[in-house]
Amino acid sequence: MNKSILLLLLFFLLNPSLLATSHPLNPIPVTLSVADFGAAGDGLRYDTEAIQSAINSCPEGDPCHVTFPAPGKYLTATVFLKSGVVLNVESGATILGGTRLEDYPEESWRWYVVVAENATDVGIRGGGAVDGQAAKFVVREDPRKNVMVSWNQTGACLGDECRPRLIGFLDCNNVQVSNITLNQPAYWCLHLVRSNNICIQDIAIYGDFNIPNNDGIDIEDSNNTVITRCHIDTGDDAICPKSSTGPVYNLTVTDCWIRSKSSAIKLGSASWFDFKHFVFDNIAIVDSHRGIGFQIRDGGNVSDIVFSNMNISTRYYDSLWWGRAEPIYVTSCPRDSSSKEASISNVLFINITANSENGIFLSGSKRGLLRNLRFIDMDITYRRFTNYAGGLLDYRPGCQELVKHRTAGIMMEHIEGLEVKNVEMRWSNDQLEQWNNPLEFRPSTVNNISFLNFNSGLYTNSKSNY
Repeated sequence: MNKSILLLLLFFLLNPSLLATSHPLNPIPVTLSVADFGAAGDGLRYDTEAIQSAINSCPEGDPCHVTFPAPGKYLTATVFLKSGVVLNVESGATILGGTRLEDYPEESWRWYVVVAENATDVGIRGGGAVDGQAAKFVVREDPRKNVMVSWNQTGACLGDECRPRLIGFLDCNNVQVSNITLNQPAYWCLHLVRSNNICIQDIAIYGDFNIPNNDGIDIEDSNNTVITRCHIDTGDDAICPKSSTGPVYNLTVTDCWIRSKSSAIKLGSASWFDFKHFVFDNIAIVDSHRGIGFQIRDGGNVSDIVFSNMNISTRYYDSLWWGRAEPIYVTSCPRDSSSKEASISNVLFINITANSENGIFLSGSKRGLLRNLRFIDMDITYRRFTNYAGGLLDYRPGCQELVKHRTAGIMMEHIEGLEVKNVEMRWSNDQLEQWNNPLEFRPSTVNNISFLNFNSGLYTNSKSNY
């Protein structure tokens, strides 16, 4: 026998565990139905025990699909995923989140309808829906901003944001969320915390437009995330990276449609650690209170960010909501006297069309400059089409809050390095007196700027400028 073959056989004889633990590359998932574990699916009786029993029955170490058959409405308190488990909510089936405090764990940071903790290869899919029943958390409907239930009155948590989130992945690896509709979150909808290797695709999020804090997707201290082909229509920030305990890097968002009563895309305001290497491409932002927003307040720096091939429309809503219809809002300032100043650098905006009621706002701080911002191939039209009052700069949260100020096409302060190339700016006929100030600089704070083929003037049907 060949000597090399003998050595190979001897290696496996001395290491039998290598043969015993081998697995096929793509094992066939085990499929379990919550109905087989006693789930009623009538939307009235709680199915928590049946759902959790199905999840717990999944074999360790193998992929497992836990199916919610259609039709059916599966009312539940918090359910916990484990490694290898993917929830398969069939088209026509809905997971309903409970609305009682006792439906959720004692620790408020674990208040989710569906949550995975320290798990690998987990997710949710199937064509159905998860519904947070947000309307049942409204204490008083208010056309400006609804007043919501706050369980802080029970001592369970502090502040006025004490409501359950919809879905959370905490300290997880290899997360997939696809082909699912997420409806009516009472608080944040899809929350990714300290997780890695995340794929979110072909999902829809529908939140009540008057409910505060019902963010769409919050990427908190999580890395290597891809979000694609998503439809997000919600009251608060739609896609929101946050850095609370660690940096956020390698985020790619493509082919999405977004409407928000706050910011469609917002970095911050939780920003204690760095943001780096983000790409946002082929995104439609529709009727939002703010389009692209940077709210850097806590000392984390931002660098190497690209926004490309975007169509943005923004409008005024009530001043109770952060935002003043800015299509692009890039700000860095300390939240309070104890906060550090941070820089924002190497940000590219390219091939962007905007139709907005307010101008672009670029504001750094004395020791937190905006560096190397580039605006290339942009077409911006300013016109008023609501009756809300303008004339305010919105620094919230913290900093200078709301400041009275005349409207400018681009407002700039505390910048070191700005390139504007092939940019056309227009304002409509009936707003000529309000839009007679295309550029405004805070004296002596803006340096190293370049304008090439920048045109501004009155909007006409022929799109001519003067």
